[in-house]
Amino acid sequence: MDTKETFFKHITEGNTTKGDFIPIGAAMLNGETVTGAHVKIPLKTMNRHGLIAGATGTGKTKSLQVLAENLSDKGIPVLLMDIKGDLSGLAQPSPGHPKIDERHEKIGLPFEAKSFPVEILTLSEQDGVRLRATVSEFGPVLLSRILDLSETQSGVLAVIFQYCDDNKLPILDLKDFKKILQYATQEGKAEFTEAYGRISTASTGAILRKVVELEQQGADLFFGETSFDTQDLLRIDENGRGYINIIRLTDIQDRPKLFSTFMLSLLAEIYSTFPEQGDSDRPELILFIDEAHLIFNEASKALLSQIESIVKLIRSKGVGLYFVTQNPTDVPEAVLGQLGLKVQHALRAFTAKDRKAIKLTAQNYPDSEYYDTTEVLTSLGIGEALVSALDEKGRPTPLAATMMRAPMSRMDVLTDVELSTLLSKSKLVKKYNKDIDRESAYEMLNEKIELAEAEEAKEKARQEKEALKKAQSKSRTTTRSSGRRSTRMNPIVKVLTSATFIRSVFGILTKVLKK
Repeated sequence: MDTKETFFKHITEGNTTKGDFIPIGAAMLNGETVTGAHVKIPLKTMNRHGLIAGATGTGKTKSLQVLAENLSDKGIPVLLMDIKGDLSGLAQPSPGHPKIDERHEKIGLPFEAKSFPVEILTLSEQDGVRLRATVSEFGPVLLSRILDLSETQSGVLAVIFQYCDDNKLPILDLKDFKKILQYATQEGKAEFTEAYGRISTASTGAILRKVVELEQQGADLFFGETSFDTQDLLRIDENGRGYINIIRLTDIQDRPKLFSTFMLSLLAEIYSTFPEQGDSDRPELILFIDEAHLIFNEASKALLSQIESIVKLIRSKGVGLYFVTQNPTDVPEAVLGQLGLKVQHALRAFTAKDRKAIKLTAQNYPDSEYYDTTEVLTSLGIGEALVSALDEKGRPTPLAATMMRAPMSRMDVLTDVELSTLLSKSKLVKKYNKDIDRESAYEMLNEKIELAEAEEAKEKARQEKEALKKAQSKSRTTTRSSGRRSTRMNPIVKVLTSATFIRSVFGILTKVLKK
């Protein structure tokens, strides 16, 4: 048996699966495609997470597209983070091309052009289904980690949330949150001190600055109602295909804090609401996070710890996370160690640092007697990748340099007309794109402050009226006293006046007698 036949047997036997699977291409040996040596990914292990990596222009997005299409065809919903804005073409069939036909002939798989059920979502003011969540839904622990608060500040935040719970004050948006922070150390200071102890203005001021920083990245659009229900990510169309939900993120590349906030809230919501799946034969939902370095590079230690915990736990809910980035080193080791599927496109060695990174990357793959992994990583062509997956028993499949199959949908964006048509048919747009500003903490606290001020003004007016009444009463008493003095002569004055009169009379009589 020659090397090629041995290699064919090595790949096909290593990729044998009893359950459902996705064929993503055919294995290559010495730069040539071995027709029929299909590289398969069992659906059973797709909740074990994965990585799609490679230099710019090597085919990462197309590999993501292929996986999303095939998952949808299997009835599994998908959520895609579209940072570059080039995934909306999933809603239209591929126009086809002779090179695509040639590629699939080499692989040994038929090519079928088709469109897929797509929902366009947005975090910003772009067209699409608006994604929102309330501050109350985040809770103090998650919000503290997002804002990177100190232990003392986190304690203050917990007290703030407890006060709102005790007084039935919904914190829906950042306007509500900023108002309650202000109230805790100003108008409501006495109330807080009596019930929960004194809250430092320095702590609330520091929290407020962090909130303003988040607000400047567009979080005011994200926080609010109507909250997005994660169950709407699990929709299946009338043909039994899973919806591909695409979040348009082209306008938040310079706002990584918002991206991290959204991702963490979404993962936490999914983990808390999805039922346990156990050892299921297929995933419930697959998430692809493009430009994953935007999450990890800007995340605090607390946030990274939270992400790592969720990655470890969320697969029990039947959810798979797939990180798409240029270099595997963009992903923390604690997360990288949890990724079962690795689709590694070519890496470029322009500098000594690049060469070192390639050697480190090669160490993440199982040894193979057919490949020098370090050399293969730099020699792969466009649409080729080094693939390592897990079989149904959780063991690594044979390492395979793979000729990847082509996407069945359009490898380009939708036109403005196509996008408008798609959105006009969306049931979720009608459900979530209504602006709601119901009474919440901001309005309730303002009303409370106004009532307190009115009560204070009323009490002040009462006190002033009482003081005026006392002053008037005192004035009347003084007037009456003065009147009495004018009609009743002082006894002493009476005496002196009488003596003078007598002396005058006696003086006159004396003069008369002398005459």
